[in-house]
Amino acid sequence: MKRKRCDMEEATKKKKMTEIGSAIEELSLLSIAKTTIVTTKIEATNIINLPLKPLLSFCKLIVQVLGIYKIGPTMAVLRQDIDQNIQRLEKTWETDPIVYSNLVEILRKEAKEGSSKKPKSCSRAAVWLTRAMDFTLALLQRLVKDMSQNMQQAVEESYNLTIKPWHGWISCAAFKVALKLVPNNNTFINVLAGKDESYQMVQDDIRSLISLLIPLLSQLHSILELYEVHKLKST
Repeated sequence: MKRKRCDMEEATKKKKMTEIGSAIEELSLLSIAKTTIVTTKIEATNIINLPLKPLLSFCKLIVQVLGIYKIGPTMAVLRQDIDQNIQRLEKTWETDPIVYSNLVEILRKEAKEGSSKKPKSCSRAAVWLTRAMDFTLALLQRLVKDMSQNMQQAVEESYNLTIKPWHGWISCAAFKVALKLVPNNNTFINVLAGKDESYQMVQDDIRSLISLLIPLLSQLHSILELYEVHKLKST
């Protein structure tokens, strides 16, 4: 029994060493925080709640999981935008960590002021972070179906489905050029895998991350639609 427990603890440590494992852990914590607070908020004021800081922590991990060194310069088209959007929301949170602990409070404030659709709004930042996670989900879903599929095709299809409809022609052209430098799937998966992790273990981790991402994105899209910012295009 003791040996079994030690083996489980060791497996957990290995999982936490990978970036996907860290993303799973962060998203699990976000789900717990969301569930705990949502219950009391809904009962009291019927307000949807999504804790801001855990969400931004997860977004930072997404940049690492799909970082520039893993899928080549392609992510550079998105990475700077993701970082800027995280910083914009963090700066707002820093002005009043209690009031702006919930993403919805920020969107509500901007909707009331009529600033939601401005180029530097936090609402716009939330929209593009959500789309970055849409891209992540689409790519991971393709990979988990077939770990041997063409990586360039998987990235292109995921981009076309989630981000291209909202990008201007300059961003689309930059992405098209960067797409030619996407590494093969073995390179990508080997970087994602922890020490001594098999393809099956990586696949299991990806499935776990997908199962946590789907409900989060469903809630995010509902919130963005509620405040009528879900169709914002790049400026």
